[in-house]
Amino acid sequence: MKIAITGGAGRIGKRSTEIALAQGHEVVSIDRVAPGPDLIKLAYEASGRLSFCYAEITDYNAVYNAFKGCNAVIHLAALLSPDAAPQPQVHHLNVTGSYNALCAAALLGIKKVCQASSVNATGLVFSRAPKFDYFPLDEKHPTYNEDPYSLSKWICEQQADSFARRYEDMTIASMRFHWVLPSREVALNGFAGMGGYKQYIDIGIRQLWAWTHLDAAARACVQSLSANYVGHEAFYIVAPNHAWLGDSRDLAHSHYPAVPIRGEFSGQCSFFDSSKAERLLGWRHVEVE
Repeated sequence: MKIAITGGAGRIGKRSTEIALAQGHEVVSIDRVAPGPDLIKLAYEASGRLSFCYAEITDYNAVYNAFKGCNAVIHLAALLSPDAAPQPQVHHLNVTGSYNALCAAALLGIKKVCQASSVNATGLVFSRAPKFDYFPLDEKHPTYNEDPYSLSKWICEQQADSFARRYEDMTIASMRFHWVLPSREVALNGFAGMGGYKQYIDIGIRQLWAWTHLDAAARACVQSLSANYVGHEAFYIVAPNHAWLGDSRDLAHSHYPAVPIRGEFSGQCSFFDSSKAERLLGWRHVEVE
């Protein structure tokens, strides 16, 4: 398989490239910045199976030309928060980039597409006051997004629905990542330099104390390209354990007492249900640390 990876110079892009190459695939790494020495070294070791292409994701013709000759796409290029640029620019780049990637893939006959979404597609970290209908969250939960980043991710998923309706033989996966990190320890200590304990508590409440291992996120992207379904599906790609020390049910009762709890929801289990990814993709997160 020859895989086009947008945002190839980013963290998930680089790790996805390493995993794809290790599995024997070819990769075209696409980005608006030059590849770093780690990717250059990887290209040398890959003996011609890794190439690089410069493209702005908002330039449709550049994206189309970069995808030529590929038979799968992992679209990761995006702005990662509502504060990464002026609000209209965040919305424009993320929504236009997703549309360009989906459109180029469809018109080139590429059937397998994975795109980075976010848990924020339903409204979460960047909301004034997150709203939840139940815990743990699954992909059927409605959206209450209200900021440009979260809105852009929701629209990206709606665009994927649209393309799946028109191109009925496409398989599109939208990956709802959450705070991608190298380990749970990093998540536990993540706010030490941003106001300490109180800041961690405040932001942790908004994030539902969740995180995703970098390797797990990248594996999910590559794994989705061999999924045995057609159409578009969104997936929570989140660690099975939260990044806090308390019991999940106690945290929910303390901070969201009005939100109903479904199922056992015991121990330090995640506030996000990623079982759909296991069912349809055969994906599982790294073991609980």
